[in-house]
Amino acid sequence: MSQRREISQDGKELLFDHGAPYFTVTNPDVLSVVAEWESRGLVAEWKLNFWSFDCFSNEFFNTENQERQSKKYVGVPGMNSICRALCLEPGVESKFNVGIGNFDWIELENLWSLTGSDGQNLGQFKGVVASDKNIISPRFTEITGRSPPLALSLAPEWVELHNIPVNPCFALMLAFTDPLSSVPAKAFSFTNSKVLSWAYCENSKPGRSCTSERWVLHSTMEYAKDVIAQTGLQKPSKETLSKVGNEMLQEFLGTGLSIAQPFFKKAHRWGSAFPAASIAEEEKCLWDEKKRLAICGDFCVSPNVEGAILSGLAAASKLKGMLSNL
Repeated sequence: MSQRREISQDGKELLFDHGAPYFTVTNPDVLSVVAEWESRGLVAEWKLNFWSFDCFSNEFFNTENQERQSKKYVGVPGMNSICRALCLEPGVESKFNVGIGNFDWIELENLWSLTGSDGQNLGQFKGVVASDKNIISPRFTEITGRSPPLALSLAPEWVELHNIPVNPCFALMLAFTDPLSSVPAKAFSFTNSKVLSWAYCENSKPGRSCTSERWVLHSTMEYAKDVIAQTGLQKPSKETLSKVGNEMLQEFLGTGLSIAQPFFKKAHRWGSAFPAASIAEEEKCLWDEKKRLAICGDFCVSPNVEGAILSGLAAASKLKGMLSNL
């Protein structure tokens, strides 16, 4: 649920939904939440035919009958609109560009003490909700070079958090001067491609600017794993991202259609894009009642936006019930 703001060499502002391009909903509780968001103009239905491109036959196939079973929603004017609105809710104090470096449980005071990544004391709290799947995992150290924020000794029963398998993805953001009129679809999957899995046109979403044609391409899981196996989990270098961007673009141009060179191109690594396991399908979140600590996210329920919302609702319910008893 993110949006990236980029500036081209000639000063144009370019906005890309470089994470989840859309989401679907089937659960009644989540449908109720999304309906409220829709009434406030935070989300809208993306009414678009989804296609598929076969890289062997170089043909497009309309998959509308299969794909339109559920409404597709997008944030308006970007996928981050929901998170931005939540930050403005009454009683919410938001802090940006602040990472949590350490969670300390103060037994005598029955409180959590949080320290920022920069060593700053962030305060003491009666309850904590965290949504980072790597909060305990050694993967956090592999990525950042620092110890995980939450010591396993504080939550020894949550060993399942120690190593949640994930499927990575690379996203490539492209901007073109003119519309890609030779491409018959504005959103389509790829079959028989070792590099690309999906392509989406940002301009086709409701509430988006049409000043330039912007596309986001997603790599296959296998391609992303191969790159990460060669380069490691830490932040990829500019050279690595440039190579990835060139390979993904060449695969896109290889559709056999007349596609011009983009005036903007930038790759982004989505290292933990899709959890490959669900660790709390029944409870929807992890909850330590004594320490009033909830861990939630798509890795608890299902690897999608709906799963994340369901898990967040469960964690909020646990915290709300705790506060009412204090």
